Parts: sequence; structure tokens; C-alpha cells
Amino acid sequence: MKIQKLTEENRPKVYALLQRAFPYTQYEVELVQKLHEHGKPLHEWVCLHTNKVVAYIAFSNAYHGGDICGLHLAPLAVNPDSQGQGIGSELLRFALRQEVIKSQPLFVHGKPGFFSRFGFEPCSMPICLFDKNNGHFLSMRYNATALFNVGYEPEFGKPAKPTATKGRKRR
Repeated sequence: MKIQKLTEENRPKVYALLQRAFPYTQYEVELVQKLHEHGKPLHEWVCLHTNKVVAYIAFSNAYHGGDICGLHLAPLAVNPDSQGQGIGSELLRFALRQEVIKSQPLFVHGKPGFFSRFGFEPCSMPICLFDKNNGHFLSMRYNATALFNVGYEPEFGKPAKPTATKGRKRR
């Protein structure tokens, strides 16, 4: 297996991988396509096996107001046929060693049990609007205590608003 920066020729393979890795939603595919189409700054790598993209990782800017305050890790995807073999872990370890990544505060909205193995810690500040109570929001190398809503590139969309429950009030 070989890890390399994402090339433009491998973008369609990444979109296909995201579709397979997240079969019940178009969100990740559309997110990465929009980020590419709009020329947003991304740090991206793929893991190749026999010229097939079997894993993908991307980092985009995180914002405090209009200022960059770190990077968001999203998405990290592994082909379902290749999961459970440590490929995603190896790709993440590789990315964390890269100069452009290892000097930045990092944020991720994901499974704490997985990401804590790589040094991510629960993060109560800043606030992630995609995660009620920041229960799945983690950070690495972020020490500030300022209370703010961490910003994402506009392509991430707006967090879903909680739906009102219908029905009678209970007394």
C-alpha cells in the first residue's frame, strides 16, 4: 500500500470511495466535491492499493470568527472491504506526522474511542454546532479557553435544528 497526496486524477476514485464508505448519505461525497469545486484549501491524502483508493483523509480550516484557529479532520473514510485492517489508523498516523498538520490545533467530530487512541481529547470549548453538548467533538493541541462556536467552511452546511416534538403536552 502507498500513501500519497490526493491528485486531481484520483478525485473520482475518492468520490466513489466516500459513496461506498457512507452508503446511507450523500453528505460526505457532496461535501468533498463542493470543497474541490470551490477551491477551498484542503490537506488530503489517499491510501492506494493496486491503483485503487482504499482510504481517504482530509483536513479543512477551522475558524474563530474570520480567523483560522486550526484544522478540522473530516472526512476519514476506508473502503468497507478494507475496514478492520488498520488502514484508516495508518493513514491517520501518517497525516498527523505531516508538517502542515503536526503544528496545528486539530478538531474532529467523531467516535471518541477511536480518535482518543491518536491523542485527541474531549473538547468542551470551542463549541461544535454539529454536536449537541460536544459529546463527540475532540481536539488535539488546542489549549485556549475562549468560548465561541467553531466555524467550518460554508460547504459543510448548517447544523440541523432540533425538530419540535408533536403531540400533547403531558402534565
